[in-house]
Amino acid sequence: MEFIKTNLKFLRKLKGWTQNDLAEALGVTRAVVGSYEEGRARPTYEVLLELSKQFKYKIDDLITRDLRQTEKVPLFSEEQLQSDVEGKHLRVLAITVDRKDNENIEMVPAKAAAGYLNGYADPEFIQELNKFRLPFLPSGTYRAFEIKGDSMLPVQPGSVIVGEYLDNWKNIKDGQTYIVLSKHDGIVYKRVFNQVEENGTLIMRSDNPSYPAYALKIDEVLEIWRAVLNISHLNKGTDLSFQNILQMMQDLKKDVEDLKAN
Repeated sequence: MEFIKTNLKFLRKLKGWTQNDLAEALGVTRAVVGSYEEGRARPTYEVLLELSKQFKYKIDDLITRDLRQTEKVPLFSEEQLQSDVEGKHLRVLAITVDRKDNENIEMVPAKAAAGYLNGYADPEFIQELNKFRLPFLPSGTYRAFEIKGDSMLPVQPGSVIVGEYLDNWKNIKDGQTYIVLSKHDGIVYKRVFNQVEENGTLIMRSDNPSYPAYALKIDEVLEIWRAVLNISHLNKGTDLSFQNILQMMQDLKKDVEDLKAN
């Protein structure tokens, strides 16, 4: 937070804003903005996220660099931000952690899919999701999604896919499965083929041949998660409530630990 005081004042004046203007944009009071600029208070994560959106700078640049002296840090247009496939400009992922500062795995049930499209970057929305941890997974950021529909048969509707966050979309591997969040389609689980370099699209294919493949423009994409674990809806009557999923996860963890011990 070393530079936030000077950067905030500099960018506000560069935009021709008063403290009242900035306060209204951030949803805080003018007195709060004054406390930030005077160094008497530090912006919360939510405020930093909104500052990034308002001024088109990375959060990292806002808090670690003196933007008055740096010509190499550009202001990004909204179009550039949306089409950033390498995650270098602005892609802030809201996460939760446990008491030991370990990242949780948040569970996004099918009934929350529409809300996730609107709240994927909102820390308060993410905080409200059920969460668990799987310590045996490799280091990374994970999220779990309940799948709707039969487009990925034999993966059954109601199955839960645990995905690892992909920050560089150029690293999508052809033919692998991913959870993709996009502006118009919301959450989908598909086999993806990478044509970002060729024409700026992803080819989305279903394993069920009844569903045709389609192209998704990369600037429509909001998040991509590489599928790493499939908790299948094995029986029609299987209870995939959060508590049952958690028990299945714990059983899976025990199985893995038993295998390591042998």
